[in-house]
Amino acid sequence: DLTVNRAKAEGNLPLVGSTSVEDFVSKLSKPRKVIILVQAGKPVDATIAALSEYMEEGDLIIDGGNEWFHNSIRRAEELASKGINFIGMGISGGEEGARNGPSLMPGGPRHAYDMIAPILIKCAAQVDDGACVGYCGPVGSGNYIKMVHNGIEYGDMQLIGEVYDVLKVCYHDSIKFNITGELNTG
Repeated sequence: DLTVNRAKAEGNLPLVGSTSVEDFVSKLSKPRKVIILVQAGKPVDATIAALSEYMEEGDLIIDGGNEWFHNSIRRAEELASKGINFIGMGISGGEEGARNGPSLMPGGPRHAYDMIAPILIKCAAQVDDGACVGYCGPVGSGNYIKMVHNGIEYGDMQLIGEVYDVLKVCYHDSIKFNITGELNTG
């Protein structure tokens, strides 16, 4: 109630409260589309189990928790027996993404992506040539792309750290330079 009241006070935002998972699912229009953002692993399984108990054939669950792609494939197979669609979606953007929209990497059945595409396009970061989202392929592909993205990003950070260390050691601080300032300019 506190959150719903705050949303109303801050501009009559269209927020509806729920008292249980069953109540939440019952308030969604069909086919239902639910994006979950919970810690990877067992919390995702528990959340999907709770939701899927009340969802129906043709509904859709999207896991945006940057899960290991093999887990997304397993979850999609488990939900398929109930006729519930599943998308595993990598999300990138950090604090900038929170402010300006993230890059979204959804992988799952094409028809399931088509169900959610208009919403994802509105939520994603917008650049000159469109939204930072697109269909990535079958279940697991969005998570796999995010994994590769992280590997490249971490490799870049490692390279920057090692170059900085080499320059600092070689120049023994005798030459004043602001390498981190230069790196931040692109």
